[in-house]
Formats: sequence, structure tokens, C-alpha cells
Amino acid sequence: MEPKTTQPHLNTPFPHVTQDEAGLRLDRWFKRHFPVLSHGQLQKMLRTGQIRVDGKRADSAFRLEEGQILRLPPALTKGDYASARPEPADGKRPLRNPDKLKGMILYQDEDVVAINKPAGLAVQGGTGLKENLDDSLMALSLDGVTRPKLVHRLDRDTSGVLLIARNDYAAMKLSASFRARSTQKIYWAATVGVPSPNEGRIDAPLVKNGQLMTIAEEDDEEAKSAATLYRVVESIPKKMAFVALWPLTGRTHQLRVHLAHLGTPIWKDRLYGIINEEEEPSGLTSMNLGDGLHLHARRLIIPHPRKGVIDVTAPLSASMKKTWRCFGFSEKAVVDFDDL
Repeated sequence: MEPKTTQPHLNTPFPHVTQDEAGLRLDRWFKRHFPVLSHGQLQKMLRTGQIRVDGKRADSAFRLEEGQILRLPPALTKGDYASARPEPADGKRPLRNPDKLKGMILYQDEDVVAINKPAGLAVQGGTGLKENLDDSLMALSLDGVTRPKLVHRLDRDTSGVLLIARNDYAAMKLSASFRARSTQKIYWAATVGVPSPNEGRIDAPLVKNGQLMTIAEEDDEEAKSAATLYRVVESIPKKMAFVALWPLTGRTHQLRVHLAHLGTPIWKDRLYGIINEEEEPSGLTSMNLGDGLHLHARRLIIPHPRKGVIDVTAPLSASMKKTWRCFGFSEKAVVDFDDL
């Protein structure tokens, strides 16, 4: 259970670390006292030096000691913690409509919420983004005080199952499961062309190259191992395939790069596939296909924080359903990787 918050020493811009707070990470201290403060807002305050410990800059993982003095920005000492949320530069606020977020729920209990994240919605904030989930998680709080926490990520343009912890204990247990890879994450994608062979394992280390991820050279010391199981579920020869994927590692853009590496990029992938409509195969552009990146986190299986297993499936987005129906692909296919 989250420790009770003691607020009196926060009426000053220079609160001190109490005995029971000694050993806390700096970010955990802020989550305890300012539950509505988002991860992105805290990181910005730390990065710009608005928050200091004993007069020095500190990062979110800094361990506090009893008696240390924190310097807080004025917005955090007014008592109205909602005022700590800076107005976005474009004047638009993050996702605030609870009904919109609650309408995404696939599964929930006292510890966990699983939602079907729509494509185009960022999980965390960033420059130029109009809204994001991280700034909106209090809408999923059970008590209006404890802030739910993200335990994994999906790319902005990827739709599907996203798991959120409702308390610190659940966050700790779920994060440990992701780190230990004791989860099964199944993605569905539509590819331009049909992967050959029809199933297998892709072992292709990745390395960051500017803003993109690329297949690493054999002797690249910066390379990160990346492995993906895949299976063609249905296909239209020389046109498009319905591919199920299980990423055994969780590298940025891993599935997108691996499918492009096979010569069959994901439909509408403007980073790693066909970069503009003019270069798309005429046999596809003439069809009434869905728009946007066709990558969907279809199913997530993970140990529950307390007992049993969470097994959640997310329906396809309207855009991907349009493509599936155009080709006659099954929207209820059951895919496993037991024999790979």
C-alpha cells in the first residue's frame, strides 16, 4: 500500500527529506507527494534544473538521504497540484476526457487496467504532441489519489493492448515480468508482399542510426540483440500478407525493421517501408484498404501481480478491419508459436 502523504513540509519551496523518506528515489518522492505530476513533467523540471537536491541537479534515480533539502519550482508549492501542469505550447491540453479513456478498457481489476490504445495516440508526452496517455492516467485511479503507472510502451502509430498498473505493487510485479520476458506479446501486421519462408525466427541485431533503427553490422559494438518469431496466417500472393509476430526482445521499432529486412515492410510504414503513396504498388493503391501503420498489439499474456494470469485480446482498429475485410482475412484467427 502507498505510504500516507504528509504535506506540512511542502508548504515551502525548500522541503527537507524526512526519516521515513530516506532511501527513496527522487522520482518516487515526487509520485508520493504530487501524484498528478506526470513523468514527462517531472523529467522536464529535472532537466531544466527547476528541481535541485542540496543545491545540485539530480536525476530521477537519485537516492535521497534524511535531512537533504529539495528546491521545488513555485508551481509545486501552491497547494493546487493541478497547477503544476504547464500549458502546452500549442494551447491544447493532454487527453482529459475520462469517458474517452475508460472507453478503451478491455480488462480491469484493483491492480491492473488493460486498454486498447488507438493508433496515433502517444503513450508519453513529447515535443509537438497534442495529447498523451501518461498525462491522463489519473482517470483510471480507483481512489483519486494513487496515480496509475505505465509498465511498458507501444509506439504512437501502433494500436492494441497496453497494460497499466493501478498501484506500486502491481507496477513492480508487472515490470519484473516484462524484464524477465515471462510474457507473450502477439502482434498482427499486414505486409506489402508475402514473407518467405512463411514462418520462422528473425535474429537480426539492431542499432540506432539517427532517428531510425537499422540492422547492425556484424562487428558493431553498439548493436543490441533482437529476435522475432513470425508466422504468415493468410496471404494474397505477391500482394499482401496477414502476419502474426512474437517479439522475443523489445527493441524500438523491432517488428517494423525485421519485416522490412525480409523485404516485406508493414503496410503504410513511412519510416521503414514505402515512404510515400506514389511508390506504393498500383495493385494495392487501387483497392479500398485502410490507412495508417498496420501494426496491432493483438494479445498480451502475463502473470497477474497477485495470482493467476492476465490474458487480454484487443480487437483490430477500424482501419485494419477495413484491410482485413478487403482481402477476406480472418479477424478472429487464433495463432500460436508452440512449434517455432
